[in-house]
Amino acid sequence: MIRILTRFFTVVLALFIAAHLVPGIDVAGLYVALIVAVLLALLNVLVRPILIILTLPITIVTFGLFVWVLNALLFWFVGTFVDGFTVAGFIPALLGSLIVASMSWIAHKLT
Repeated sequence: MIRILTRFFTVVLALFIAAHLVPGIDVAGLYVALIVAVLLALLNVLVRPILIILTLPITIVTFGLFVWVLNALLFWFVGTFVDGFTVAGFIPALLGSLIVASMSWIAHKLT
């Protein structure tokens, strides 16, 4: 349980860092960041595996790099319907998803 909470709050912290570092990403506050973290987790568990299977040919051709595009699209998608979380376009979504994924990976390795 502690591992899950640590990873969850790492994603929340990563959202604030991404909003600070990447122009085009805005997080209105802690409550919004918590909601975004929950939605990203749900999308990564429920939707992302289906998208990976559907886009498997292009993922194989790009040696797995297309997965970063899927992550960015999911990040951007969450920004379209959560008030207080704004993602201005694909490039900010890509950079933000890279920051969140990197920090999430680091938390996974440390816990």
